[in-house]
Amino acid sequence: MDEEYDAVVLGTGLKECILSGMLSVSGKKVLHIDRNKYYGGESASITPLQDLFDRFKAPPPDETIYGKGRDWNVDLIPKFLMANGSLVKLLIKTGVTRYLEFKCIEGSYVYKSGKIFKVPVDQKEALISDLMGMFEKRRFRNFLVYIQDFDENDPRTWKNVDPKRTTIQEIYDKFSLDKNTQDFTGHALALYRDDDYLSTLAVETIRRIKLYSESLARYGKSPYLYPMYGLGELPQGFARLSAIYGGTYMLDKPVDEIVLEGGKVVGVRSGSEVVRCKQVYCDPSYVPNKAKKTGQVIRCICLLDHPVPNINNALSCQIIIPQKQVNRKSDIYISQVSYTHQVAAKGWFIAIVSTTVETGDPENEIKPALDLLGRIKQKFVTVSDYYMPIDDGKDSQIFISTSYDATTHFETTCNDVLDIFKRGTGEDFDFSKVKLEAGDEES
Repeated sequence: MDEEYDAVVLGTGLKECILSGMLSVSGKKVLHIDRNKYYGGESASITPLQDLFDRFKAPPPDETIYGKGRDWNVDLIPKFLMANGSLVKLLIKTGVTRYLEFKCIEGSYVYKSGKIFKVPVDQKEALISDLMGMFEKRRFRNFLVYIQDFDENDPRTWKNVDPKRTTIQEIYDKFSLDKNTQDFTGHALALYRDDDYLSTLAVETIRRIKLYSESLARYGKSPYLYPMYGLGELPQGFARLSAIYGGTYMLDKPVDEIVLEGGKVVGVRSGSEVVRCKQVYCDPSYVPNKAKKTGQVIRCICLLDHPVPNINNALSCQIIIPQKQVNRKSDIYISQVSYTHQVAAKGWFIAIVSTTVETGDPENEIKPALDLLGRIKQKFVTVSDYYMPIDDGKDSQIFISTSYDATTHFETTCNDVLDIFKRGTGEDFDFSKVKLEAGDEES
């Protein structure tokens, strides 16, 4: 560790591994350190199953019930990829797709009045959906036609309303959409966590609904993709990219101090060794004095020997419970994957429930979601603090990612990564620097 590096990256969570890959591709000399023995940090997939039980201090799993422990790869956080979203574009443009295999999630559902409904995403589905009455279906269909035809660069498609000066609430009112329709549109299509978005400019919500629609159009069943063998494959894919471009990795390496001189980082100390560097990129756990807690997220990993009821026996799905349906300020999410994704033994399913904590009794907050799952064979609950950096890192040259939020998609993750990269390097990432092999690039 006596060399000098342009950047030291601490932690092998997905954000840190993406940044490590991007920095290496950009010609930076990168050293990547993790205090854990495994890749992934918070976004790891735990295998074998006994390691998950040990992590939560539960008695060892019985293989006669749960099957072989090595057949399990259990994610610690629930996330899907939007098929036409930022992370998929990043994977394709960097060539990391060559290391991964994906499967489409079978269904996207929304909770209303105690029942689960398929999310209607086109004009045909709008007209047959049980979510709305007959007249409301027509109004929603007209709204979807408007979204489909909308081009933010062509005012002729704006229907006499400037979306860059009008709130989305005003657009909803223009189409006379009722509160229930607004609810599932904002939360199950635009994927907002709360209702603060209603007072924001309409153009951002329209972009989000178009992203959902375009993602759905790629594979048909739902807008979501999931990597075979679990989310832990994603950070490892970007770690391989970094290694190809000269990045160096050290796992199971304690980090004792980030060394500063004059308020600016000059190195990282592990035991008696100090590695010199110009910049540090890390998750908040490595610099607690430079991050502030802004909330908490509860996640409950549930092992099931059956699919979630009332979703047509789908082997994978997302269910969103909009906040107003259960008198909350933020949505509750359910993601289900299964043995078909090589993350569980034959016949087994993994459902993860997550939400932003709002009370002193987080487990009671997720009860409406747990009640939808049927019989739960084993569950593991975590309540994690949500941290944000206290500054932009430019003075100290320590660039810190935010914690993972409760959402079950990666759009917020990618936004954070691209923002950190620009703050650290002063420029947007140049994808042309990646040398792709034949077949890596997709249209």
